[in-house]
Amino acid sequence: MRPASVNRRPPPKRPAAASPQGGRLQRPGGAGSAVALELAGAAINPGVELDLQFGVFAGAARHRALLPRAKVRRWVGMAAQRPAEIAVRIVGEAEGRALNAQYRRKDYATNVLTFDYAREPVVSADLVLCAPVVEREAREQGKPLVAHYAHLLVHGALHAQGYDHETGEREALEMEALEILLLGALGFPNPY
Repeated sequence: MRPASVNRRPPPKRPAAASPQGGRLQRPGGAGSAVALELAGAAINPGVELDLQFGVFAGAARHRALLPRAKVRRWVGMAAQRPAEIAVRIVGEAEGRALNAQYRRKDYATNVLTFDYAREPVVSADLVLCAPVVEREAREQGKPLVAHYAHLLVHGALHAQGYDHETGEREALEMEALEILLLGALGFPNPY
C-alpha cells in the first residue's frame, strides 16, 4: 500500500513566515534522476531541522523508544535534497482518522499524511504517521516495524519536496526507485 499525500493544509503550526503555500504536489522536474545518480556518495543533509512529536495513544511509549530523534532525523535527512524544516508527529488511530477525514475527506486512518507548506528556499512540511496503521501494515507485510517507519518517513519527505506517485505511472516508478535507493543507503531492504 502506498502512503497518502495531502493536498489540503491543516492550520499552520509554524510562524506566519512559513505558512502554507498553495498548489498540488507535483514531481520536481527530473530531480529524482539526478539524485539517484549521486546516491553512491549519499549523505545525510545537515540542513534538516526536525521537530519530533508523539501524540497520546495506547502503545505510544513503545513507538517513542523505537523512534529516537537522531534516527528519525537521519532517515528524513537522507531524503531531503535541500534545507528543510520538518515536523514529524506520531499519532494514534483517532487523531490519524480525524486528520484524514478533515483534509482528505476519507473516514479512516492512513499510514502517513504529508502537509507541505513550502519547497523553496527551504522545504517546510509536517509528516503525520499513524502508529497503529504503520504497525498493522508492517505485520501484514512481514517486515520489521522500524523498516516500515523508515520507508514511510523517506516517502513523506519526498512528497514534501514535490514527488507524487499519484500523477502517473512514470512518476510512481521514479519515486519508488528513489525510495529503494535511499533506503538501501540507510541499510534497509527494498520496501516493495
